Amino acid sequence: MRRSRLVVFVSSLLLAAGAALTGASAAQASASPLAAAGGYVALGDSYSSGVGAGSYISSSSSCKRSTKAYPYLWNAAHTPTSFTFAACSGAKTGDVLANQLGGLSSTTGLVSITVGGNDAGFTDVMTTCVTSSDSTCVSRINTAKAYVDSTLPGKLDTVYSTIRSKAPNARVVVIGYPRFYKLGTVCVGLSETKRSAINNAADHLDTALAQRAAAHGFAFGDVRTTFAGHEICSGSSWLHSLNWLSIGDSYHPTASGQSGGYLPALERNA
Repeated sequence: MRRSRLVVFVSSLLLAAGAALTGASAAQASASPLAAAGGYVALGDSYSSGVGAGSYISSSSSCKRSTKAYPYLWNAAHTPTSFTFAACSGAKTGDVLANQLGGLSSTTGLVSITVGGNDAGFTDVMTTCVTSSDSTCVSRINTAKAYVDSTLPGKLDTVYSTIRSKAPNARVVVIGYPRFYKLGTVCVGLSETKRSAINNAADHLDTALAQRAAAHGFAFGDVRTTFAGHEICSGSSWLHSLNWLSIGDSYHPTASGQSGGYLPALERNA
């Protein structure tokens, strides 16, 4: 009798465990959108278009969309029903709204976007830090951070709300920016003060992006983790340093940065 009860008890536990596992699997399946069953639309700036990675699509002209950029790589790996590669070098939030949303629809399954750096004055910040003193660099960065606090959130809200209205069924992944420098190393170029301030600015921007993404129910892909150990001055950088021969590539991800830094951030959240 006791044995029978024990058998029943154990069997019940196994059935319950199996049901729990099945339920967990079902929950995971439902939580992971079948993006490949719908279209994929890639939006954003040069970090999404693939500036610095080379192998640019000729028809993309000055947008410099690369076949080595993370959107192109994700499309090749997952073959969604459609692929709209709308990201463009130099894009700000207003450019996304004006020029990049035509591919969104109710059948869109996945949207990725990296934008906000140009709104905050990325190019001018880096130019100032390369050509000016530590104090001038830090001052310019503080101005950019103030913009990120006061103005950028509203611009992001407008972009994110518009994306949701045009693609109501899509999984939306907002992907951030890496820290640029490995600190505490001997490295020719900018001072440690400038490098630290630039890294802090990237953190500040990523925090704002993550907060606004969460407010809209979007996922945030944090590339600071995937780029860790591959910053400029690391000896294994996935970012271009200042490149006088191809100035536009400066401070952008290499092909390895796109495949090893950005693509995993999308894969984890898509």
